[in-house]
Amino acid sequence: MKFNELIPELAVFNIEKSLSFYVRVIGFSIKYERKDEGFAFIQLGRSQIMLDEIEKGRTWKTGEFTKPLGIGINLQIEVNDISSIVKRLDEGKIKLFINPEEKWYKRGKIELGNKQFLVQDPDGYLLRFFEDMGERKI
Repeated sequence: MKFNELIPELAVFNIEKSLSFYVRVIGFSIKYERKDEGFAFIQLGRSQIMLDEIEKGRTWKTGEFTKPLGIGINLQIEVNDISSIVKRLDEGKIKLFINPEEKWYKRGKIELGNKQFLVQDPDGYLLRFFEDMGERKI
């Protein structure tokens, strides 16, 4: 397995609840776990995330952990098809933070298109799933 150059590690309150969300609902797969430490390394496509249960193993604590965790950051995750994930979230009665939309982002003399939506995980981390719609000249 190839590890990405940047892999976020998210402190979570309950590893089982987090894995249920990421694996059963979203579609990540568990690449490896250290259950005694409350740790899991998960992957969806080329996106990789580490989940680490607070105070179960080694916790990098820089302040108090209060929900929602991750204020001020969103993780952008590219997928082939957002509709299947949105459907599973809907079936699980998980509310979206931002409903699916088409958004164009300026880069010089072109725009890059995304179909995207945002959802918070059980601990409040904001996830922005998108599928690439290509680019267009402005």
